[in-house]
Amino acid sequence: MAEVEIRGVPLIDARNAPASDRADSVVATSAGRVRGFWRGDCATFTGIPYAEPPVGERAFLAPVPHAAWDGVRDATRQGPTPQKGDHGATLIPEPSVPGASTLNLNVFTPDPSPGTGLPVLVYIHGGAYASGSIASPWYDGAAFARDGVVTVVISYRIAFAGFGWIHDAPQNRGVRDWILALEWVQENIRAFGGDPSRVTIAGQSAGGGAVLTLLGIPAAQHLFHAVWSMSPTLAVVGADEARALGDAIAADAGARNTPEQLASLERGALARAQRPHIAGAPGLPGIRRTVERGLHIGPVVDGDLIDRPTLTALRGGIGSDKPLVTGATDDEFTMVLDPYAAVLRWLPAAAILRLIGLGGSRGRAYRRENPHLTETVRTVGRYVSDMVFRRHVRRISDGRPPGTTWTYRFAWPSPTMRWSLHCLDVPFFFDALGAHGVALVAGDEPPQALADEIHGSAVRFIDSHAAPWDPWPASRVFDVRAHTELGSYDGTRPLG
Repeated sequence: MAEVEIRGVPLIDARNAPASDRADSVVATSAGRVRGFWRGDCATFTGIPYAEPPVGERAFLAPVPHAAWDGVRDATRQGPTPQKGDHGATLIPEPSVPGASTLNLNVFTPDPSPGTGLPVLVYIHGGAYASGSIASPWYDGAAFARDGVVTVVISYRIAFAGFGWIHDAPQNRGVRDWILALEWVQENIRAFGGDPSRVTIAGQSAGGGAVLTLLGIPAAQHLFHAVWSMSPTLAVVGADEARALGDAIAADAGARNTPEQLASLERGALARAQRPHIAGAPGLPGIRRTVERGLHIGPVVDGDLIDRPTLTALRGGIGSDKPLVTGATDDEFTMVLDPYAAVLRWLPAAAILRLIGLGGSRGRAYRRENPHLTETVRTVGRYVSDMVFRRHVRRISDGRPPGTTWTYRFAWPSPTMRWSLHCLDVPFFFDALGAHGVALVAGDEPPQALADEIHGSAVRFIDSHAAPWDPWPASRVFDVRAHTELGSYDGTRPLG
C-alpha cells in the first residue's frame, strides 16, 4: 500500500496500514454504519463524524449531532482537522488534514463487538487551545487496544472558533464539542466493544486542562468516571477579558463580532486576525502576563456552562467522586532558554526572575525551597514550568478528598534536548515509541521499560480507577528507575 502523509507526517490510515487477512470491520452507530480496518489485532476507525460540519454560521454556534446516513460510511482515512495550514515545527507532529467535517473522532478497539464491556479511554489533544490535531501518529491507540482498552481520540474546534467570545452566540464552543463527543461515546461505544460506564478521559497540556475543565463542570459529570491529566494548564479566561479579546479579533478581521458577520468574512481573514492576539504582547510584558496568568484563549467563565474558574470548582467539591491522576514533566519549558544559555550563565537567576515577576519575599522563598536549582537556565526554566504547569498539580491535589488523587513526575531527561521537557511523556503514555517524530525528542533508543511503566500504569488506572502507587501526597517518579517519593511538588508552594 502507498504511504500517505501530510507535510511529511504519516497518518493512521488504511492506505498505509500493514496488510491484514482480516475482513474490514463494520459497526452500527446511532447515525449509521461505519467501516474500519484492521492493523494486527487493532480494529481502527478514523474520521467518524460526531457533529455536523462547523461551516458558515454553524462555525460559531454550538455543535449539533451529525445527521444519519444511508449505507456504510468509510472510516478508513483520517478525517479533516480544525487546524488548517502549516503551524511550523512542533514537538508533537500534528498534521493538518483538509476538509469541512472537522468534528470527528478516531476509535481503536481490540474487539468491535457489542457487549464485550472493555474499559474506555477518551483522549483530548493539546495545542494551547489554538492548534493541534488528532491526526498525530503519537495518538495511536493500538497499544491500548493490545492491552484491552478501547481508545477514542476526539477533534474539537480550536482558537477563536472554539473559544473566542462572540456576541449572540454560545460561548465555550470547543468545550461543547468535548461534551457532545462524550455524549457520542455514551451512546455508541458499546458497539465498539466498550463499556460506557467505565470511561476515563485524558489529555496533555491544553488537553490536560480540558479534562480538568470537564471535571469541574456539573453538567458533564455523567459522561465520564475517571481522569488522567498530563501537564495541565488551568487557563480559564474571565468574561471581560474574553469579550475584549473577541471584539479586538473581530475588528481586526473587519467584522462585527456576531456569527453572521464572522461567517461573511473572506477565507483566511479571521485566521490572520487572531494570530497576534492569541500569541499575546511581544517582549517582557507578554512573557510576564503569560507566566502569571496563563494562555490568552481557552475555556471562558461564561456564567452558563462554566460558572467559576476550574480550580475554584474543584476545590468546591465538583468532581471529587472521580479518581484523578495528574502530573507534569520536571522541566516543561526550560528548553526555550537553551539558545540563550551562553549569556544567561553570566547573569544571576534572581535578577532574571525579578524581571519576569518573581521578586521580593516570594522570590526568596522560592529559591529557599529549591536549593538544587543553581544554574540560571535551569532556575528560570523551572520557575516558568512551575507557574504554567507544575504548581497546578499540587493546587488541585491539595484540595481533593484523601485517597482520590494520584500524582507523578516525569523525570527522564531527553537525550537529544537535555531536559524532561513538555510533550516528552506522550509517546510513553501511548507506548508509541516507534512513531514518526519520537526520535527527535526521545533519541533513537528510548527506554521501553519506561513506556511499560507509564503505559502500564495508565492501563491499570483505566481498568480499575486506581493507580498502582500510593495516593497524594506521594508521587510516582517516572524515570528509568521508577520510584515513589513524598514532596515532589513542595518547591512550587511559594508560588500559590
